[in-house]
Amino acid sequence: MAAPMGNVGDAAPGNGDTGTRGSEAGDSTETRGSGGGDGTETRGSGDERHGLHLFPERLVPKFKRGFAASVKCNFMLKVALESNPYAILLQDALKRSGCTAYWDRHFSCEECDNKVAGGFDSHTSQVVICQNNVQSQHYMNRVVTHELIHAFDHCRAHVDWFGSMEHMACSEIRAANLSGDCTFQNELRRFNFGLKGHHQTCVRNRAALSILAVRPTTIEEAKAAVDRVFEPCFNDLEPFGRIPLTKKHAKYAFLQHQSRDRYEANL
Repeated sequence: MAAPMGNVGDAAPGNGDTGTRGSEAGDSTETRGSGGGDGTETRGSGDERHGLHLFPERLVPKFKRGFAASVKCNFMLKVALESNPYAILLQDALKRSGCTAYWDRHFSCEECDNKVAGGFDSHTSQVVICQNNVQSQHYMNRVVTHELIHAFDHCRAHVDWFGSMEHMACSEIRAANLSGDCTFQNELRRFNFGLKGHHQTCVRNRAALSILAVRPTTIEEAKAAVDRVFEPCFNDLEPFGRIPLTKKHAKYAFLQHQSRDRYEANL
């Protein structure tokens, strides 16, 4: 979460969409209001404007957290960071960009509103995992990947999470495109089918829904923001260098990513 809390998240259990807004929820974006002071009294309406109200532990310092859910969440998070090829590549990319992510500092399992499954807090540079909404390792892997893409964008691109819906839309497009949100298997779970150009259609829809989940805007405005930046952001494949539709693709991307320095040194 960049300046006061610019972040992006994953929408959680809802009706109808079992892929990303359902229990295998999608992505939303949130940001902390124009900050200051000692907590809830100074943030006011900015909380709802930037989606912070969806993350109550960020507002109430002594918010009661479920112990069992926290233990389970932290275990699945550790597994994702240590074994998921998407997450491994993104952690390496962050380190090479000067933004090393430490498990005990930059990741937090918390209770959230049922609308979201995760978020990136630009103010604290933390990935937030919603322990009450992320219940499977498969889903944990995808949420962690999605939020790490936002963290990578925040590190390298100075994203204006607060002032620019186009900046947010761009990061959401990249997260939907590169995190596995729009794989055939996930679209099948949502009962979304298509042939030519369906991946691009999915990315557009996921990005717009992510904006809508945490911004007081209309679906038309969210889609318009996505359309304005879609081509350059969809084609920005960093740090993967490809669209990793499977773990095998992600592993190949990681090997290529590791060999970049050796290749460039020989030019």
